[in-house]
Amino acid sequence: MVCRMAGHEDELCAALMRLALAGDGLVMGVGMTVLAFRTWIKFWSHSKALKDIKDTPVTRIADLRTLVEEPDVQAKEKIRTPEKISPPHQDIEVFATRSKVKMPSRPWMVERLPIPSLETKQEKLVIVRGRVQTKAFVESEGDQRDAEALIPLNVPEKAVFVERTQTYVLTEMSNFLGWITQKDLVKFTRQVVPFVLAETEAHWSFRPSDMAVYVHINLDESQHPIPLVTVHHQLHPVPASSYTLFQAMFGRRYPVGLLDEEKILPLGAEITAVGVLHTAPDGTPVVKSSKRLPIFLTEFTREQLLVELASSTKVLFWMGVAVSTVAAGVLGYSLVKNWTRWKQRQQQRQSQNNSENRQNSTIEDEAENFEDIPDGELCVVCLLRRRRAAFIYCGHRVCCMGCAERVEHGANPRCPVCRQSVTGIVRVYDS
Repeated sequence: MVCRMAGHEDELCAALMRLALAGDGLVMGVGMTVLAFRTWIKFWSHSKALKDIKDTPVTRIADLRTLVEEPDVQAKEKIRTPEKISPPHQDIEVFATRSKVKMPSRPWMVERLPIPSLETKQEKLVIVRGRVQTKAFVESEGDQRDAEALIPLNVPEKAVFVERTQTYVLTEMSNFLGWITQKDLVKFTRQVVPFVLAETEAHWSFRPSDMAVYVHINLDESQHPIPLVTVHHQLHPVPASSYTLFQAMFGRRYPVGLLDEEKILPLGAEITAVGVLHTAPDGTPVVKSSKRLPIFLTEFTREQLLVELASSTKVLFWMGVAVSTVAAGVLGYSLVKNWTRWKQRQQQRQSQNNSENRQNSTIEDEAENFEDIPDGELCVVCLLRRRRAAFIYCGHRVCCMGCAERVEHGANPRCPVCRQSVTGIVRVYDS
């Protein structure tokens, strides 16, 4: 049974190697090219994010409302000041009044007033840092402040994001790596409550009561990682049985235990949000994730985040250079090998066609031997077959195909009549 398992793995590895080296490494080269392309895309996104974060300072949470209201004020000012009419006017006296009214001399030539429209709002990137709290905590007082908080199963700490994972741990014997451990996901649950980033209590006393001291964090459509803290990690062993011994002996997977993990985003954790600033219906600022940024929530400060992004960007750059070099080498080798093989096939096909033509000409020459050939049409070399070949470049047709080929491939190919150099022969057919 073990030998059968080992043979199966060997066959699988051999099949993967044959697939990777198919077409003299063409499949591997294409795969490496795709990997290099994705690496460079990731490098470009990290470089753009690094530049945007460098150009964006850290904003106080209490100052976000002013950033939200600035575009609306500018839009209203643009609507209040319409553009002036530029066409020339002619003064026309109106008899009903004593005043002169300026009217256009040609009404159909007057330019229409453009309808003022709001400009498309561009995404405004902000960086804020605060403590994780529920909305009830910053708006309510007394016992209702912790009403919306989540309580994990294994720790008494309160949180706004709880992730529980139960994984089945299996062990299998492999002939290459010895004993290997595999994990099968059994259960995955996630609980989230709306939460905000709030300033510390020291800053609340210096702000007016009607000014927001917190910002909503919107996790909708966000695929970015969240800075969770592991609060529970325990392996519950599975008791071994007599059947487990046979499973281990014959190389099959057998259970080791059940791994129980719990991760949370606790209340009061100080994190940094890097995202796009929006406005809720009630006018409070909301920060959403941006698809062009590789990060949304992190425990790092802005300076630490810049250092991490710079190092990851450098790693991605050199990884892209290395993968691109390998991909170019593999693809170049594969293209050269395939081109050489194609040329060899073309030459083989051409030589096969030439041999067939020679056989046909030989058959025709042999058939001509049984015919009466006039003396002026006999080959000047063998005096047996009809003159069929013309030399290049002199054009003399004085030899049969066999003698002409021997003259062409000789040490000093020259025409038997004019003694000029021969570079090729052409078969001539009579009409």
